[in-house]
Amino acid sequence: MKTEINLDTWKRKSHFEFFSAMDEPFYGLTVEIDVTQAYKKAKELKTSFFIYYLYATLKTINELPAFKFRIDNGKVFQHERIDASSTVLKENETFGFSHIIYHDDFAVFQESVKTEIVRVQQTDTLLTKDDYGDNIIHFSTIPWVNFTSLTHTRGFKHPDSSPKVSIGKMIDKNDQKFFNVALFAHHGLVDGIDMGRFFDFFQDILNE
Repeated sequence: MKTEINLDTWKRKSHFEFFSAMDEPFYGLTVEIDVTQAYKKAKELKTSFFIYYLYATLKTINELPAFKFRIDNGKVFQHERIDASSTVLKENETFGFSHIIYHDDFAVFQESVKTEIVRVQQTDTLLTKDDYGDNIIHFSTIPWVNFTSLTHTRGFKHPDSSPKVSIGKMIDKNDQKFFNVALFAHHGLVDGIDMGRFFDFFQDILNE
């Protein structure tokens, strides 16, 4: 389900028009996140840490209206639910794009992710579905690198307004665990204040 935004009355109309005219309307921030408690909680639940922080990412996105906007043929829509297309590593060291549906119930979400990972690993292509929809975030992990900045490949002729989240290698510092998170978003839809809310809420969820 999605709802069209009336651009004439939308508070972001001028911002949307200004940044949508840019060749590159996306911008990004990379922030260090404390995952000490989250890693401990994942171990207690005997679950994959990847699944745990992917769940936290989607829960955060689904709580913040700015990250649920998408552009379709010049119109702006707000989706009711945002899912993820995450990279999934295959045995031959290539990867495929998954389609992971968000469920607020972690147990349901966990089983759904496990099933989707198996499906993707059995494919031999990058695109493992015909249509992913636009109510997604593009999610990736680079667990081999503690990156401090990141760029994305972009096809400017292809319309895209989905936020992108990338998570790096977990490191230990002073008996605590951290990883860096790179968040990219379309500036016509998402401002710095929204980015700040994402990182604050994401950290809060991981601290639970």
